[in-house]
Amino acid sequence: MMNNKNILLCVTGGIAVYKAVALVSKLSQAGANVKVVMTDSAREFVQPLTFQVMSRNDVYTDTFDEKDSRVIAHIDLADWADLIIVAPATANVIGKLANGIADDMVTTILLATEADVWIAPAMNVHMYSHPAVVRNIERLHLDGYHFIEPSEGFLACGYVGKGRLEEPERITELVSQHFNERQNLPLKGKKVVITAGPTRERIDPVRYLTNFSSGKMGYSMAAAAQKLGAETVLVSGPVELPVPAGVKVIRVESAADMYEAVLGEYQDASMVVKSAAVADYRPKAIHDQKMKKQEGDDVLELERTTDILKSLGDRKEHQLLVGFAAETNDVIAYGQKKLDSKNLDYIIVNDVTDPEGGFGSDTNVVTLLSRQGEVIPFTAMPKEQLALQLFETIIQQEGGNLNDR
Repeated sequence: MMNNKNILLCVTGGIAVYKAVALVSKLSQAGANVKVVMTDSAREFVQPLTFQVMSRNDVYTDTFDEKDSRVIAHIDLADWADLIIVAPATANVIGKLANGIADDMVTTILLATEADVWIAPAMNVHMYSHPAVVRNIERLHLDGYHFIEPSEGFLACGYVGKGRLEEPERITELVSQHFNERQNLPLKGKKVVITAGPTRERIDPVRYLTNFSSGKMGYSMAAAAQKLGAETVLVSGPVELPVPAGVKVIRVESAADMYEAVLGEYQDASMVVKSAAVADYRPKAIHDQKMKKQEGDDVLELERTTDILKSLGDRKEHQLLVGFAAETNDVIAYGQKKLDSKNLDYIIVNDVTDPEGGFGSDTNVVTLLSRQGEVIPFTAMPKEQLALQLFETIIQQEGGNLNDR
């Protein structure tokens, strides 16, 4: 699966550089085109000539050493790569990347590329667990970087623990799996827009109306769409969840914000999955100052928000439109009614009073209804697993029709 794939290996300074030499050999033997970029610290351990011999390509070490006057080297390499691997990745380069610092050739390439970037840390066990390093790794996870976890064992510094660069054979196996999966992506070339989480409808500067939606199902749907090859856009209400790697997120607050954001992405979308729990009503008047407590009762006057799902159904052309319905009773009947009235292709319904499928839970129990009349139940399972099964079922139901969307 690696034949003629372009892999750029960024090598940073650490004793594990010797393993990077073996990694170049393994990747090249598997059919990949490998180019190597080294930091100054990496060159203290292994000379560039070693990587040049193993890769049969020039080795890049200096941002200002332009080997080909027709291109800018670090931009050309950033565009050339199908995959970039940083191995070994030191605490230093992880910290730079997490904070957007580009002061050498490795970091300028990493900030300039649109290819997938895999980071394989290697360092002392105490460095790896230091709060600053942990914080930087978490930030890079949120930014969409993929990590190859270090293994545990005897370290060059004499300690025993987590921090050893993963073995070249294992990294090569992971890369092969990556390209194999990308060869079989049913949503490749499709744009999928997904909404998630609650909305907040402001009453005054300190109060708002909202609901109990955690956003977990919508975020799981976004992760699944991305895994299946889609260009994934996640329109998210206010939640505290990490954005799935590779997913574009648009953050919104109110139902009106969400309506505008979804509409802006709708025209060229192949599929829209409307899993957000959008407020049906908002305060008719929003107060500029905090409302003061008065004697006796008070009345809050509400008005309807725009029905986003119905608006999308009315505007539907080529798009496949999938809705969600969280109900507390007569789940199938209410779901069927929404499917018909809002011009949907599918609707996913669930009973939020079910302890295995309520708001905030890590599992869900749903039923998929289709315009063709299918009623397909899904038993309780983790939301990440359920999201993949829902997409796979819809893709199977659609068959060749998906190609026209």
